[in-house]
Amino acid sequence: MTIGEVARRSGVSTSALRFYEERGMIFSERAGSGHRRYKRPVLRRIAFISFAQRMGLSLEEIAGELAMLPANRVPNRRDWYRLSRGWTARIEARIAELERLKLGLTECIGCGCLSLDRCKLANPGDVAGRRGPGARYWIGDPRPAS
Repeated sequence: MTIGEVARRSGVSTSALRFYEERGMIFSERAGSGHRRYKRPVLRRIAFISFAQRMGLSLEEIAGELAMLPANRVPNRRDWYRLSRGWTARIEARIAELERLKLGLTECIGCGCLSLDRCKLANPGDVAGRRGPGARYWIGDPRPAS
């Protein structure tokens, strides 16, 4: 596949594809004309990169994950399974964070602002601040018993 075909199919710009290739995250072969040619399995790597970025991983972390895949052959189902095994806990933690965010938008989040009426009850005198910085209830600290 040409770089344009890969860009269209993956939804990733050609400049991003070149960037990923420079960092060893994806691979191409050069045609006699010097143009890049990609094998179809590169689409899975690109999808993985896009997904991992949406999960909040840095490109360095993503490159580390991809480095666990074989370089001498196309990764098979077992290779991808080994890579994805550790992702279940990460995804579940991310879902829990998003659920706390969703539920806490109109409630006290333990950030110390004490601006909502509910904060005076849920976090009197900013007791949550004694546990550390940030929105303590979004981070996952338990709320005090009422």
